[in-house]
Amino acid sequence: MSNPRLPNISRRDLLRTSAVLGGAAFGGLLPSFARAQEKTLDMWWWGEQELPGLQKFVDSSIAAYKEATVKSMLQDTAVVISQFQTAAAAGKAPDIQYLWNGVYHMESVWLGYLKGLKGLVKEEVLTASNPTALSRFGGDIYRVGWYPLPMFWCYNKTLFEKAGLDPEAPPATWDALLAACEKLKTAGIEPLGGGIQDGYWSEWYITHSLPQNLDSFGEAVELFIGDKDFRDPKYHEHWTKLAELKTRGYLNKDMSSLELYPGIDLVVAGKLAIGQTIGTRLPADSKATGGKIGYMTMPVFGKGKLAGIPVVDVQGLGISTNAEDPQAAAAFLEFLNSPERLKAFWDATGWLPSNTTFDASVIADPSVRGLWENWGLKPNISNVTNLVPGQFYERAAIPTGQQIVQGSMSGEQAGELASNTAKEWREFNPDMVENYRKWALDLSAPI
Repeated sequence: MSNPRLPNISRRDLLRTSAVLGGAAFGGLLPSFARAQEKTLDMWWWGEQELPGLQKFVDSSIAAYKEATVKSMLQDTAVVISQFQTAAAAGKAPDIQYLWNGVYHMESVWLGYLKGLKGLVKEEVLTASNPTALSRFGGDIYRVGWYPLPMFWCYNKTLFEKAGLDPEAPPATWDALLAACEKLKTAGIEPLGGGIQDGYWSEWYITHSLPQNLDSFGEAVELFIGDKDFRDPKYHEHWTKLAELKTRGYLNKDMSSLELYPGIDLVVAGKLAIGQTIGTRLPADSKATGGKIGYMTMPVFGKGKLAGIPVVDVQGLGISTNAEDPQAAAAFLEFLNSPERLKAFWDATGWLPSNTTFDASVIADPSVRGLWENWGLKPNISNVTNLVPGQFYERAAIPTGQQIVQGSMSGEQAGELASNTAKEWREFNPDMVENYRKWALDLSAPI
């Protein structure tokens, strides 16, 4: 079973190819739309590919909105970034634009294509929507949160029971994890892993593990701009821990031959005890197992302030600098966050909107409710891999995990590869390094 909600294209591919696609996208894909009509807003959005039902929500919201005429266009996954940037460069971007988190929209901020939302969108709406720290730059915020993507470690409670483990008390520390894996292995159960053939498991592993030795996301940026170094043991300890799992025989044997989502399916099918997953899968996976899928943060080994804090990525919406009436665009974003629209979001998608004021009493599944209450409403951190430069992602973030799982790389060697790759990126991208250096100031603020 694969997850039909997820696109087949890497968002990293989008950044890498955006410059190539730009001219063609603008020439052949942009719709012709009338602008300069008072109280008419254009909205380009994405998400139906990931969260079916969003189209219904967008359509009903537009129909219910009386303050302006909103014209929407669902974007193809391959052109979400390039289409917007090309239109913005030509002064013809939509008023409201869908924005992935981190560098995926921050690049447009640095190019001057997005408006800061402080003083434009009501502060209480911005705060409640949790746009995440990765949307801050120069003291401003550039997205309103739309829907959350909690990222967590999942486990099969039935297999825990079979191994004599408490299904309601998953391991919280690294030592407890090793002990649990040994019990699972002794019971004939493959303890931990998934599928890493396509590389995304490697990315998610960094999402959960690198922050454990960080005090802020600004510290992660310092690893790329050269103020910190992956050769320092604290910054490659996460890869050392992965190598330890490999050496002890705790990773599933077919991990290198499986892709990410078939690997998650092993946990749901009761063939693997512990894996990594995302929140949008939980309602269906919990239903398929009769509530036997548990969730937990990655067991703690690090000593940073971010260790053990839940991870919540968030999709969002922003306002372009081409917007002729930014106040009208802001008013529509506020409307989408009204209590009536938040309920409509749930009714249309069966998933949560990114808003702490959402009335969670409508959630029937206790696993989903618990995830929202413990991940969405309590302190959380964003996805650190949304900070990773594209070159680093391709040449270090993905291959390190794959080679460690194959048994051909140590944690120390992974740190060496990461350090060298970050150095090469700095040498070829001095302008980006300067932007990252400024961004680090915002990311160093307390969460």
